[in-house]
Amino acid sequence: MKTQFADKLITWQRQHGRHHLPWQTQDPYGVWLSEIMLQQTQVATVLDYYPKFINHFPTVHDLAAAEQDSVLQLWAGLGYYSRARNLHKAAQQIVNEFDGKFPHSRNELEKLCGVGRSTAAAIAAFAFQQRETILDGNVKRVLCRVFGLDGDPSDKKFETQLWAHAEELLPKNQSDMPSYTQGLMDLGATVCKRSKPDCPSCPMSADCVAYAENRIAELPRKKSAVAVKQKSLFWLILRRDDGAIWVQKRPQKGIWAGLYCVPCFDSLAEMMDFAAQCGVLPEDLQEEAAITHRLTHRLLEIMPFSAKGGQPVGAGIWLQNSEDLGLPKPLSVFFRQSMLLF
Repeated sequence: MKTQFADKLITWQRQHGRHHLPWQTQDPYGVWLSEIMLQQTQVATVLDYYPKFINHFPTVHDLAAAEQDSVLQLWAGLGYYSRARNLHKAAQQIVNEFDGKFPHSRNELEKLCGVGRSTAAAIAAFAFQQRETILDGNVKRVLCRVFGLDGDPSDKKFETQLWAHAEELLPKNQSDMPSYTQGLMDLGATVCKRSKPDCPSCPMSADCVAYAENRIAELPRKKSAVAVKQKSLFWLILRRDDGAIWVQKRPQKGIWAGLYCVPCFDSLAEMMDFAAQCGVLPEDLQEEAAITHRLTHRLLEIMPFSAKGGQPVGAGIWLQNSEDLGLPKPLSVFFRQSMLLF
Protein backbone atom coordinates (compact mmCIF):
# COMPACT_ATOMS: atom_id res chain seq x y z
CA MET A 1 0.00 0.00 0.00
CA LYS A 2 2.85 2.41 0.80
CA THR A 3 4.17 2.23 -2.76
CA GLN A 4 0.73 2.97 -4.23
CA PHE A 5 -0.31 5.69 -1.81
CA ALA A 6 1.38 8.63 -3.57
CA ASP A 7 0.24 7.61 -7.07
CA LYS A 8 -3.37 7.15 -5.96
CA LEU A 9 -3.37 10.46 -4.10
CA ILE A 10 -1.84 12.44 -6.98
CA THR A 11 -4.30 10.98 -9.51
CA TRP A 12 -7.23 11.71 -7.21
CA GLN A 13 -6.11 15.27 -6.47
CA ARG A 14 -5.73 16.15 -10.13
CA GLN A 15 -9.23 14.88 -10.87
CA HIS A 16 -11.18 15.71 -7.70
CA GLY A 17 -9.05 18.02 -5.54
CA ARG A 18 -9.31 21.76 -4.98
CA HIS A 19 -7.88 23.89 -7.78
CA HIS A 20 -9.61 27.24 -7.18
CA LEU A 21 -7.72 28.51 -4.13
CA PRO A 22 -5.96 31.85 -4.84
CA TRP A 23 -2.75 30.75 -3.08
CA GLN A 24 -2.25 27.72 -5.36
CA THR A 25 0.86 29.18 -6.91
CA GLN A 26 4.60 28.58 -7.02
CA ASP A 27 5.24 32.09 -5.69
CA PRO A 28 6.88 31.43 -2.29
CA TYR A 29 5.54 34.68 -0.83
CA GLY A 30 1.93 33.74 -1.59
CA VAL A 31 2.43 30.17 -0.40
CA TRP A 32 4.07 31.30 2.86
CA LEU A 33 1.39 33.89 3.56
CA SER A 34 -1.42 31.38 3.01
CA GLU A 35 0.26 28.70 5.15
CA ILE A 36 0.58 31.11 8.09
CA MET A 37 -3.04 32.27 7.70
CA LEU A 38 -4.30 28.68 7.49
CA GLN A 39 -2.75 27.73 10.84
CA GLN A 40 -5.72 27.12 13.17
CA THR A 41 -8.06 28.82 10.66
CA GLN A 42 -10.61 27.49 8.17
CA VAL A 43 -10.08 27.92 4.42
CA ALA A 44 -13.38 29.82 4.08
CA THR A 45 -12.15 32.48 6.53
CA VAL A 46 -8.73 32.81 4.89
CA LEU A 47 -10.40 33.31 1.49
CA ASP A 48 -11.68 36.65 2.82
CA TYR A 49 -8.35 37.83 4.24
CA TYR A 50 -5.76 36.57 1.77
CA PRO A 51 -6.73 38.79 -1.23
CA LYS A 52 -6.84 41.92 0.96
CA PHE A 53 -3.42 41.15 2.35
CA ILE A 54 -1.88 40.48 -1.06
CA ASN A 55 -3.42 43.67 -2.48
CA HIS A 56 -2.09 45.75 0.41
CA PHE A 57 1.32 44.06 0.63
CA PRO A 58 1.98 42.61 -2.86
CA THR A 59 5.60 41.62 -2.09
CA VAL A 60 7.63 40.53 0.90
CA HIS A 61 9.50 43.84 0.66
CA ASP A 62 6.23 45.76 1.05
CA LEU A 63 5.34 43.68 4.10
CA ALA A 64 8.79 44.10 5.66
CA ALA A 65 8.65 47.89 5.21
CA ALA A 66 5.18 48.22 6.75
CA GLU A 67 4.41 49.39 10.27
CA GLN A 68 3.29 46.65 12.63
CA ASP A 69 0.02 48.53 13.20
CA SER A 70 -0.82 48.27 9.49
CA VAL A 71 -0.20 44.52 9.53
CA LEU A 72 -2.31 43.99 12.66
CA GLN A 73 -5.09 46.18 11.26
CA LEU A 74 -5.44 43.91 8.20
CA TRP A 75 -5.18 40.81 10.42
CA ALA A 76 -7.85 42.00 12.88
CA GLY A 77 -10.56 39.36 13.27
CA LEU A 78 -8.39 36.49 12.01
CA GLY A 79 -7.23 35.66 15.54
CA TYR A 80 -4.00 34.21 16.92
CA TYR A 81 -2.32 37.60 16.51
CA SER A 82 1.15 36.23 17.25
CA ARG A 83 0.98 34.87 13.69
CA ALA A 84 0.73 38.41 12.31
CA ARG A 85 3.61 39.68 14.46
CA ASN A 86 5.77 36.70 13.43
CA LEU A 87 4.77 37.20 9.79
CA HIS A 88 6.00 40.78 9.94
CA LYS A 89 9.28 39.76 11.64
CA ALA A 90 9.82 36.94 9.15
CA ALA A 91 9.35 39.33 6.22
CA GLN A 92 12.08 41.52 7.68
CA GLN A 93 14.28 38.42 8.14
CA ILE A 94 13.84 37.52 4.47
CA VAL A 95 14.78 41.02 3.36
CA ASN A 96 17.66 41.53 5.79
CA GLU A 97 19.12 38.03 6.13
CA PHE A 98 18.20 36.35 2.83
CA ASP A 99 18.56 39.31 0.44
CA GLY A 100 14.82 39.42 -0.15
CA LYS A 101 14.63 35.86 -1.47
CA PHE A 102 12.93 32.91 0.16
CA PRO A 103 15.28 30.06 1.08
CA HIS A 104 14.53 26.83 -0.79
CA SER A 105 15.29 24.22 1.86
CA ARG A 106 13.04 23.23 4.74
CA ASN A 107 15.85 23.66 7.25
CA GLU A 108 16.48 27.24 6.14
CA LEU A 109 12.76 28.05 6.01
CA GLU A 110 12.41 26.87 9.61
CA LYS A 111 14.70 29.73 10.66
CA LEU A 112 11.89 32.20 9.85
CA CYS A 113 9.78 33.46 12.75
CA GLY A 114 6.54 31.51 13.08
CA VAL A 115 7.56 28.75 10.64
CA GLY A 116 7.65 25.22 12.03
CA ARG A 117 8.57 21.98 10.32
CA SER A 118 5.23 21.30 8.63
CA THR A 119 4.79 24.88 7.39
CA ALA A 120 8.37 24.93 6.08
CA ALA A 121 7.76 21.62 4.31
CA ALA A 122 4.61 22.97 2.64
CA ILE A 123 6.45 26.05 1.34
CA ALA A 124 9.35 23.92 0.11
CA ALA A 125 7.01 21.44 -1.62
CA PHE A 126 4.66 23.95 -3.26
CA ALA A 127 7.13 26.68 -4.22
CA PHE A 128 10.30 24.68 -4.88
CA GLN A 129 9.05 21.08 -5.44
CA GLN A 130 11.21 19.79 -2.62
CA ARG A 131 10.53 16.25 -1.37
CA GLU A 132 9.38 17.25 2.11
CA THR A 133 6.31 15.99 3.94
CA ILE A 134 3.75 18.00 5.85
CA LEU A 135 2.12 16.69 9.01
CA ASP A 136 -0.78 18.82 10.19
CA GLY A 137 -3.93 17.61 11.92
CA ASN A 138 -5.61 16.56 8.68
CA VAL A 139 -2.61 14.53 7.53
CA LYS A 140 -2.28 12.81 10.91
CA ARG A 141 -5.92 11.76 10.64
CA VAL A 142 -5.45 10.35 7.13
CA LEU A 143 -2.34 8.39 8.10
CA CYS A 144 -3.83 7.00 11.31
CA ARG A 145 -6.94 5.76 9.49
CA VAL A 146 -5.43 4.50 6.25
CA PHE A 147 -2.57 2.62 7.91
CA GLY A 148 -4.29 1.81 11.21
CA LEU A 149 -1.76 3.74 13.29
CA ASP A 150 -2.93 3.92 16.89
CA GLY A 151 -1.28 6.10 19.49
CA ASP A 152 -1.59 9.07 21.78
CA PRO A 153 -1.59 12.28 19.66
CA SER A 154 0.19 14.17 22.45
CA ASP A 155 2.99 11.57 22.71
CA LYS A 156 6.21 12.81 21.07
CA LYS A 157 7.33 9.26 20.31
CA PHE A 158 4.12 8.57 18.38
CA GLU A 159 4.44 11.87 16.52
CA THR A 160 8.01 10.93 15.51
CA GLN A 161 6.59 7.65 14.19
CA LEU A 162 4.04 9.58 12.12
CA TRP A 163 6.75 11.83 10.67
CA ALA A 164 8.80 8.79 9.65
CA HIS A 165 5.75 7.12 8.12
CA ALA A 166 4.83 10.27 6.19
CA GLU A 167 8.35 10.57 4.77
CA GLU A 168 8.22 6.99 3.45
CA LEU A 169 5.13 7.86 1.38
CA LEU A 170 6.64 10.75 -0.60
CA PRO A 171 6.49 10.44 -4.42
CA LYS A 172 9.77 9.85 -6.24
CA ASN A 173 9.34 12.67 -8.75
CA GLN A 174 9.86 16.19 -7.43
CA SER A 175 7.47 17.54 -10.06
CA ASP A 176 4.63 15.66 -8.32
CA MET A 177 5.18 17.34 -4.96
CA PRO A 178 2.65 20.21 -5.35
CA SER A 179 -0.15 17.83 -6.37
CA TYR A 180 0.81 15.31 -3.70
CA THR A 181 0.97 17.90 -0.91
CA GLN A 182 -2.28 19.53 -1.99
CA GLY A 183 -3.81 16.06 -2.17
CA LEU A 184 -2.94 15.38 1.46
CA MET A 185 -4.61 18.65 2.45
CA ASP A 186 -7.66 18.08 0.24
CA LEU A 187 -8.21 14.49 1.33
CA GLY A 188 -8.18 15.39 5.01
CA ALA A 189 -10.28 18.53 4.60
CA THR A 190 -12.97 17.30 2.19
CA VAL A 191 -13.16 13.48 2.41
CA CYS A 192 -11.43 11.98 5.44
CA LYS A 193 -13.04 14.50 7.77
CA ARG A 194 -13.05 14.26 11.53
CA SER A 195 -16.79 13.59 11.61
CA LYS A 196 -18.96 12.19 8.82
CA PRO A 197 -16.08 11.15 6.52
CA ASP A 198 -17.06 10.29 2.95
CA CYS A 199 -15.35 6.87 2.84
CA PRO A 200 -17.01 5.62 -0.39
CA SER A 201 -15.45 8.58 -2.26
CA CYS A 202 -12.00 8.10 -0.78
CA PRO A 203 -9.28 6.86 -3.16
CA MET A 204 -7.77 4.91 -0.25
CA SER A 205 -10.96 3.13 0.90
CA ALA A 206 -10.01 -0.25 -0.64
CA ASP A 207 -6.81 -0.35 1.43
CA CYS A 208 -7.86 1.68 4.49
CA VAL A 209 -7.30 -0.29 7.70
CA ALA A 210 -9.72 1.78 9.78
CA TYR A 211 -12.45 1.41 7.13
CA ALA A 212 -11.94 -2.36 6.89
CA GLU A 213 -11.95 -2.78 10.67
CA ASN A 214 -14.77 -0.31 11.32
CA ARG A 215 -12.48 1.94 13.39
CA ILE A 216 -13.06 5.23 11.58
CA ALA A 217 -14.62 6.87 14.65
CA GLU A 218 -11.84 5.52 16.86
CA LEU A 219 -8.83 6.72 14.86
CA PRO A 220 -7.01 8.91 15.41
CA ARG A 221 -7.27 8.91 19.19
CA LYS A 222 -8.79 12.10 20.52
CA LYS A 223 -6.59 14.43 22.50
CA SER A 224 -7.49 14.99 26.13
CA ALA A 225 -9.77 18.00 26.42
CA VAL A 226 -8.03 21.11 27.74
CA ALA A 227 -9.93 22.85 30.51
CA VAL A 228 -11.34 26.23 29.50
CA LYS A 229 -10.48 28.91 32.03
CA GLN A 230 -12.78 31.84 32.64
CA LYS A 231 -11.40 35.34 32.94
CA SER A 232 -13.12 38.61 33.75
CA LEU A 233 -12.04 41.88 32.13
CA PHE A 234 -13.27 45.44 32.67
CA TRP A 235 -13.25 48.03 29.89
CA LEU A 236 -13.35 51.79 30.35
CA ILE A 237 -14.88 53.49 27.32
CA LEU A 238 -14.18 57.22 27.39
CA ARG A 239 -16.12 59.21 24.77
CA ARG A 240 -15.22 62.70 23.63
CA ASP A 241 -17.91 65.23 22.68
CA ASP A 242 -17.27 64.56 18.97
CA GLY A 243 -17.81 60.81 19.45
CA ALA A 244 -14.14 59.79 19.43
CA ILE A 245 -13.10 57.03 21.85
CA TRP A 246 -9.86 56.74 23.76
CA VAL A 247 -7.77 53.67 22.91
CA GLN A 248 -4.32 52.47 23.93
CA LYS A 249 -1.88 50.10 22.27
CA ARG A 250 -1.70 46.76 24.05
CA PRO A 251 1.69 45.39 25.20
CA GLN A 252 3.62 43.17 22.78
CA LYS A 253 2.92 40.13 24.98
CA GLY A 254 -0.32 38.80 26.36
CA ILE A 255 -3.91 38.96 25.17
CA TRP A 256 -4.48 41.06 22.01
CA ALA A 257 -0.77 41.92 21.92
CA GLY A 258 0.03 44.89 19.70
CA LEU A 259 -3.62 45.76 18.99
CA TYR A 260 -5.40 48.92 20.10
CA CYS A 261 -8.04 48.59 22.80
CA VAL A 262 -9.95 50.76 25.26
CA PRO A 263 -8.29 50.75 28.71
CA CYS A 264 -8.63 47.17 29.98
CA PHE A 265 -8.32 45.92 33.55
CA ASP A 266 -8.41 42.64 35.49
CA SER A 267 -10.61 44.01 38.27
CA LEU A 268 -13.38 46.52 38.82
CA ALA A 269 -11.28 48.30 41.45
CA GLU A 270 -8.43 48.85 38.97
CA MET A 271 -10.84 50.21 36.39
CA MET A 272 -12.45 52.58 38.94
CA ASP A 273 -8.99 53.73 40.02
CA PHE A 274 -8.00 54.60 36.46
CA ALA A 275 -11.34 56.32 35.83
CA ALA A 276 -10.73 58.52 38.88
CA GLN A 277 -7.27 59.45 37.54
CA CYS A 278 -9.02 60.53 34.34
CA GLY A 279 -11.41 62.71 36.31
CA VAL A 280 -14.41 60.38 35.90
CA LEU A 281 -16.56 59.89 39.01
CA PRO A 282 -18.30 56.58 39.78
CA GLU A 283 -21.71 58.16 39.19
CA ASP A 284 -20.60 59.22 35.70
CA LEU A 285 -19.99 55.60 34.65
CA GLN A 286 -22.66 53.69 32.78
CA GLU A 287 -22.47 49.89 32.87
CA GLU A 288 -23.05 48.38 29.42
CA ALA A 289 -24.22 44.85 28.61
CA ALA A 290 -21.58 42.22 29.38
CA ILE A 291 -19.73 40.56 26.48
CA THR A 292 -18.56 36.97 26.32
CA HIS A 293 -15.74 36.05 23.95
CA ARG A 294 -14.14 32.63 23.49
CA LEU A 295 -10.43 32.23 22.92
CA THR A 296 -8.83 28.82 22.38
CA HIS A 297 -8.59 27.79 26.03
CA ARG A 298 -10.15 30.80 27.71
CA LEU A 299 -13.62 32.27 28.03
CA LEU A 300 -13.60 36.01 28.53
CA GLU A 301 -16.38 37.84 30.32
CA ILE A 302 -15.96 41.52 29.50
CA MET A 303 -17.80 44.20 31.42
CA PRO A 304 -17.73 47.58 29.64
CA PHE A 305 -18.28 50.87 31.49
CA SER A 306 -18.70 54.04 29.46
CA ALA A 307 -18.47 57.72 30.31
CA LYS A 308 -18.51 61.02 28.49
CA GLY A 309 -15.63 63.39 28.98
CA GLY A 310 -12.64 62.83 31.19
CA GLN A 311 -8.97 63.54 30.59
CA PRO A 312 -7.21 60.27 29.76
CA VAL A 313 -3.82 59.63 31.31
CA GLY A 314 -0.95 57.74 29.73
CA ALA A 315 -0.19 57.04 26.08
CA GLY A 316 -3.11 56.62 23.71
CA ILE A 317 -5.10 58.19 20.89
CA TRP A 318 -8.65 59.32 20.20
CA LEU A 319 -10.20 56.97 17.65
CA GLN A 320 -13.01 58.13 15.36
CA ASN A 321 -13.25 55.25 12.90
CA SER A 322 -13.08 51.61 14.01
CA GLU A 323 -11.40 50.62 10.73
CA ASP A 324 -8.42 52.93 11.26
CA LEU A 325 -6.57 50.52 13.55
CA GLY A 326 -6.29 46.85 14.41
CA LEU A 327 -8.79 46.24 17.23
CA PRO A 328 -9.67 43.08 19.19
CA LYS A 329 -12.65 41.36 17.60
CA PRO A 330 -14.99 41.74 20.63
CA LEU A 331 -14.27 45.49 20.69
CA SER A 332 -15.02 45.85 16.97
CA VAL A 333 -18.28 43.96 17.48
CA PHE A 334 -19.15 46.14 20.48
CA PHE A 335 -18.55 49.34 18.52
CA ARG A 336 -20.63 48.06 15.61
CA GLN A 337 -23.55 46.90 17.77
CA SER A 338 -23.59 49.99 19.96
CA MET A 339 -23.05 52.26 16.92
CA LEU A 340 -20.34 54.17 18.77
CA LEU A 341 -17.96 54.15 15.81
CA PHE A 342 -18.35 53.42 12.13
